[in-house]
Amino acid sequence: MDFLKNNAAEEARCQTAMTVRMASIAVYALGFFLAMILCNFVHFLLRPFSQPRIISEAMVGLFLSNIPGIRNSLDDTETQQTLNYIVDVIMICHMFVVGLEIDPNIFQHLHLRETKVAYSGVLATFVLANFLAPHLKMSSDMMVNIGLCLVLSGTASPLLTRIITDLKIGKSDIGRFVVSAGVHSDVVSTLLISLGYLVFDPTEKFQTRDPRSVAKMLTTLVFQTVLASRAARVVMDWVNHENPEGKPMKGSHLVIAIAFVVLVCSTSPYFGEFNKVLSAFLAGLFMPREGRISKMLISKVNYVFTTIFYPLFFLWVWTSADLSKFGADRWQTWVNVVCLFLITTVGKVVGSLVSGVMLGFHWPESVAIGLLLNTKGHFQVFLAVYGPILGIIPGSLGLSVVFMTFLTIVYTPLVVAKIIRWARKRSPAQRMALQWLNASDGLRILLCLRGKHNVSCAINFIEISRGPVDPGIMIYLADMIELTDRVAATVTSNQGGVDAVTVTDPEVIRMREEINTSVQNYISTECSDGISVKQMMALSTLNSMHQDICILAEDLMVHMVVMPFHKNRTPDGKLDTGNSGFRHVNRKVLRHAPCSVGILVDRGLGAITISKTSVSLNAAVIFIGGKDDREALSYVGRVARHPGVKLTVIRFLLEAGEDSVTSRINKAKAESAEHQEEMKLDDECFAQFYDRHVSCGRVAYREKYLVNSSQTFSTLRSLEGQYELFIVGRGGRVNSVLTVGMNDWEECPELGLIGDILSASDYSVATSVLIIQQHSFKGEIDGLQEEFSIM
Repeated sequence: MDFLKNNAAEEARCQTAMTVRMASIAVYALGFFLAMILCNFVHFLLRPFSQPRIISEAMVGLFLSNIPGIRNSLDDTETQQTLNYIVDVIMICHMFVVGLEIDPNIFQHLHLRETKVAYSGVLATFVLANFLAPHLKMSSDMMVNIGLCLVLSGTASPLLTRIITDLKIGKSDIGRFVVSAGVHSDVVSTLLISLGYLVFDPTEKFQTRDPRSVAKMLTTLVFQTVLASRAARVVMDWVNHENPEGKPMKGSHLVIAIAFVVLVCSTSPYFGEFNKVLSAFLAGLFMPREGRISKMLISKVNYVFTTIFYPLFFLWVWTSADLSKFGADRWQTWVNVVCLFLITTVGKVVGSLVSGVMLGFHWPESVAIGLLLNTKGHFQVFLAVYGPILGIIPGSLGLSVVFMTFLTIVYTPLVVAKIIRWARKRSPAQRMALQWLNASDGLRILLCLRGKHNVSCAINFIEISRGPVDPGIMIYLADMIELTDRVAATVTSNQGGVDAVTVTDPEVIRMREEINTSVQNYISTECSDGISVKQMMALSTLNSMHQDICILAEDLMVHMVVMPFHKNRTPDGKLDTGNSGFRHVNRKVLRHAPCSVGILVDRGLGAITISKTSVSLNAAVIFIGGKDDREALSYVGRVARHPGVKLTVIRFLLEAGEDSVTSRINKAKAESAEHQEEMKLDDECFAQFYDRHVSCGRVAYREKYLVNSSQTFSTLRSLEGQYELFIVGRGGRVNSVLTVGMNDWEECPELGLIGDILSASDYSVATSVLIIQQHSFKGEIDGLQEEFSIM
């Protein structure tokens, strides 16, 4: 009987424990999903203030950790231990990817300006912190203060890279400089922390390790480094060779690759008892970052962490850090927070100023660089919270570091806004339009692509725009990549590249490689003398994509930006409904571009094979008058030189012989001073074009005398099927009676009145249209947000 009673009691205890565990899991799952949903919502609310996602994650974690049900569940010892294990895995993967994103050859470029600024900032912060930290009375242990100084000296380079990209200065000179310097600062500070862990034992109050333990750790670290740099390359190359781009990854090969990565990362912690988080960083640092496996690891880990695990991380932060021990009611606590913030900020700024003076930087830019390099992130928060858990530092000190970390992030948008204002004041005021292009200057065009379906049309556009070999034409191909959450998780720093960042998302990589291959094939197979092509990237959300494009146009000083129409050609030759997001991008570019803008409506231009010996393309330019028509005429001067293009200029003129009420009203409008000035400019521009191209027989010329907009419309309809390409101005006319009232049935105002008619769904399905708008010179570049040079 006693046996049965004991057995029943044991079963009851097990059942109760299971019930408690299931309840804890349910509460934990509820908090987990709440964290994800609330993070997205708070991040949406903070977007107008340009605050990075880490701020919303921290706010949501603080809110959820104080909900009684979730707090009580997570306060359970077993649940808290499980959460600690999960966070350990999160930080191991996070630091591995941080190391993997960094070029291991970074120390071969110690002569770079970025290196000098980064290291001077680390050194100045470390020295200042060591001098002032003991006076704050936060810890009496000298080794704790040294460890704190190393944490304050660091920079969260992944977070800094994403903030710089999101705030639209990633392609500017100062943006690229800060990203590169941030990587150097991050690496050297983390390596110093690793070296300190190798010599001193934090679990034993930072006592010096015995030589045997140091030798053991050092030996395993050397062996791990050899595995990561040599053996990993062999394994990764084999997996990449067996799984080329474009084919599904074999599951067995993926398991082998991940298992090998786990083996490398666990070598020094398992055999040498080295810290597993630091070990993962060192393993990632020396592993090859090229190839499909590495790119996939970076993209998948960053995406999953950004959307799922980082909210969970901050839930752990605020449940592990007991706010009741922070002492928020004591003024000394807040003095410590402010002092920590001032130490790290002043140290970074002073270091940047000193090195900036030696390098010849302006002092405002040096201060901005120091403030941006002061950005702290997840690793610093992890160390600050884990310290009190291990009993290394007081809980109040850990929370002070956490609050200090967020203070280094919230002011970043203000610094960036100031940088942009400086750039606006120093930006050159010049006319970036084709009409003002000197004959000795090469034409520079920023040609934007939404995907590989735009490539064939873009190549034919380059071909007909090439003009004379001397001075030639420079084409910047800008791949427009929408910055979704999935793509944002794959953004990494790009040391030494054209762009400050690179995207490791497989789909984006495949698209860009296909575009590059097609263009390079055209360059290599055709006679491409005088044509230079350079591939760029416009990485942004659709709401701010126009800023990226205007930034590129300003930095590259192009004369024209050519955008693809938001509607795509279907197999039957018609246009689909299109992408409304890219339509708004085109409209904003037209409004803010620092140069002329063209919108290319592809309705078969990409399907034509343009010959260099015989006529293969019939093109026409419609000239009514106005600055945009004059700009279009300036562009077709280059098209007229191509032997494969038969060009016709059709000038619409106002009929003067008819005596009617409408004619008298039109005559009165034409006698206005503004209209007279425009007509004078039109006549001068057309006379120059006529002398250069029409009189010598290179271009055909037709005149159409019209009375009103109704005749204009019918004349345009009569041209249907005669030409494969129309080149027209968007508008920019002064009281033109030949187009008045036509906007009543306008479908796409961004194309202008004439372009909208020629691109209509009921017009010829084999007629492409290039609509050109001349840059409006205002004395200041309105589109400047990211691409600029101020250093």
